[in-house]
Amino acid sequence: MQDMQSPLASALLARIQARQAVIGIIGLGYVGLPLAIAIAGAGFKVLGFDIDLRRVAALNEGNGLIKHISNAPIREAIAKGLFEATADFTRLDEPDAILICVPTPLTRQREPDMSYVANSTASIAARLRRGQLVILESSTWPGTTEQLMKPALEADGLVCGQDFFLAFSPEREDPGNPVYGTQNIPKVVGGDGTDALALAKALYDAFVSATVPVSSPAAAEAVKLTENIFRSVNIALVNELKVIYDAMGLDVWEIIEAAKTKPFGYMPFYPGPGLGGHCIPIDPFYLTWKAREFDIATRFIELAGQINTAMPRHVVDRLAEALDKRFRRGLNGARVLLIGIAYKKNVDDVRESASFKLIEILEERGALTDFHDPHAQVIPKTREHAALAGRRSVALTAATLAGYDAVLVATDHDGIDYALVASAARLVVDTRNACAKAGADMAKVVKA
Repeated sequence: MQDMQSPLASALLARIQARQAVIGIIGLGYVGLPLAIAIAGAGFKVLGFDIDLRRVAALNEGNGLIKHISNAPIREAIAKGLFEATADFTRLDEPDAILICVPTPLTRQREPDMSYVANSTASIAARLRRGQLVILESSTWPGTTEQLMKPALEADGLVCGQDFFLAFSPEREDPGNPVYGTQNIPKVVGGDGTDALALAKALYDAFVSATVPVSSPAAAEAVKLTENIFRSVNIALVNELKVIYDAMGLDVWEIIEAAKTKPFGYMPFYPGPGLGGHCIPIDPFYLTWKAREFDIATRFIELAGQINTAMPRHVVDRLAEALDKRFRRGLNGARVLLIGIAYKKNVDDVRESASFKLIEILEERGALTDFHDPHAQVIPKTREHAALAGRRSVALTAATLAGYDAVLVATDHDGIDYALVASAARLVVDTRNACAKAGADMAKVVKA
C-alpha cells in the first residue's frame, strides 16, 4: 500500500483498494450516470444524488432515461445492492468519496455560471466529515477547485489535505460513441496535495483503463479546456473554409476527404450548422473569462467563437437564397422541416443544439418550422429556448416531405433515409453532407 501523509488518507485508500468505499455522485445525467454504472460495475456501492425527482424515481426502477445508455447495467447494479439514487442531500455524509458532475453553463453575458458547482459544494460542506474525498468533474476555469470549492469546504474548520481531500478530474464523455466510453478513456487527475492525488488516482484506477496524474487541480482543469478549445478552433477553421470555398464553387467536403489522405500533419474536422453539446460551445469562454483577470486578450479563441456562433445565420441565409433561386419565393411563409434536433448524431442529447437557434432564426424571418428526430422526439424545456419546449417530431414519409418548401438537414442521424429525403423533398439544404454520403447527392440538394 502506498505511503500516505495522513492516517485518514491511508484508511480511505485501504477502503478504495478493497472496494469497500461508498462512492457518491452528484448529478446523474450524461456524465454522472455512465460514471455511476462504471463504478458500480467495478464492485463499489454507488449513491447517486440528483435534484430531479422524476429522474431519481426512474433510476431506482432501473430506467436511466437516456436512450444511448442501456438500462441493463443499472438494473444489474440495483439487483446487487450497488446502486441507489436519492434527492436527499443530507445523506452526503454517507459516501467516502463524492464526485460532482453538474452543469457549468454560461450566462447570457457569456460568463461562467458556477451556481450548480457552488450549490453542490454548499450541500457537501453542510455534511462534510473527516476522511472524505471530494472530486469535481465539471468543466470549469483553472482554479475553481482550489479557489471556489476549497474555502467553502474548509469554512467550518476542517482542513483540506488533513481532514478531507480534494481533487479535480475532467469528464471526457462522448455521448453515443460506440468505441470510447467511461472505462476505456484515460482519466486526467489533479489533486490538492499528494494524498488527494493518490486517493483520486486509486479510485479511477479501479474502473478506467489508465489515469494521467498532473501537478494540480488547476492543471487538470486547464487540460479539459485545452481539449475543447482545440476542437472549437479547428471547427471554426473548417466553417470559415466552407464559406470561402462555397463562394468559389468548391465543395469543402470533397476537399477535406482528399486532405485527410495525408498520413501526417493533418487531422480532419468537419463543418456544420453551429456548435452543440455542453463542451465546445461553452468551455472556451471559461478560459477567456479567466484570462481577463490576467489582462490577457484571447483573440484566437474569441474569433473561433464568433465564427461558430455565426453559422446558424449563414445556414438560414443559404436556405433563403436557395428558395429564391429555385422557387422565386422568400422565407416568409415558407414551410421548413428540420431534420435533427439533437446536437450530434445517434443520441437524444439536445444540450446547446444549433437546431434550436436555426428554428428561432427561421421563425424570426417568418418561416413555419417542424422537426423530425428519431432520438429526441419531444423538445424538453431549456434555459435559453424555453418557448420551443413541448414541440414534437413529425413522421418522415414521402408525403410529409413533399409538403414542405425545404428540408434542412441539421443532424446526420444514421437512421434517416436520406435517399427518401432527397427524392421526395422539393429542396434539401444539407449542413452535414448526409445526402452525398448516402449516395443521394441530387441537384436539388444544396450544401450549406
